Amino acid sequence: MIYDRKTPCRGSRHSKFWRSLTLWHHFANYFPLKLVKTAELDPKNNYIVGSHPHGVLSIGAFGSFCTEATGFSENFPGITPYQVTLHGQFQFPFRRELSVLCGAISSEKESIEYVLKKAKGNAISIVLGGAEEALDCHPDNYDLRLSTRKGFVKLALKHGAHLVPMYNFGENKTYDQLDNRRGTRLRNFQTTFKRYFGFSAPIFFGRGIFQYSVGLIPYRTPITTVVGKPIAVKQNSTPTQEEIDILHSEYCKQLIQLFDENKTKYGIPENANLNIY
Repeated sequence: MIYDRKTPCRGSRHSKFWRSLTLWHHFANYFPLKLVKTAELDPKNNYIVGSHPHGVLSIGAFGSFCTEATGFSENFPGITPYQVTLHGQFQFPFRRELSVLCGAISSEKESIEYVLKKAKGNAISIVLGGAEEALDCHPDNYDLRLSTRKGFVKLALKHGAHLVPMYNFGENKTYDQLDNRRGTRLRNFQTTFKRYFGFSAPIFFGRGIFQYSVGLIPYRTPITTVVGKPIAVKQNSTPTQEEIDILHSEYCKQLIQLFDENKTKYGIPENANLNIY
């Protein structure tokens, strides 16, 4: 761990063997997981992919960007996927090695910039809602914490990386949580906990191994990861706040459009709206 400590901030190391294990195909078939492409990604460019919603464990993003279970390389030939995760995830022995082999990288700024600088044809998936959005993981919740998340837009402008919206339909159905609506005592405690410790503490439950009532195994519910059309970004090493706001607004617009065009295909009512706060 000491010798290899900087690897998660230097692109990790993709292992085609590890990412293609039969284990991951069984994992994907459990839900099942599915990857849907709506547009091509040109290997001549780099991409920052915004993954929504966070859910409890971001299963959809993991399945598509950390494994080949949903056929990422077949859908996007010439594109190398990376999944951003908290730097603390690489502090646990053995677990960090498995994450590195999957191609997961640290959420540190220099880690993301390292990948964007080293070559073209990279797609970096970032679960933009973060820990706070994990607390909104309820089956019929379509709230996204995105209005104040603009760092990814600045990085995209600085490095000329195209932005791609991605929505994981069914992600919020994998677990149930105790009632923690905003304003409740539980939610206030969870928000305070996150502020001090850097990660949220959702009180969630799923199914057991031999029964469906309660447990920590996620429910068997289809998760369909729909990758939207890329938003072209012209490189600007010193973007103004106005330029960042304009691109952020366009990204939100494209994300809502992606949601609206696909929601009824994956069990979401026609009258459901994506709420960005």
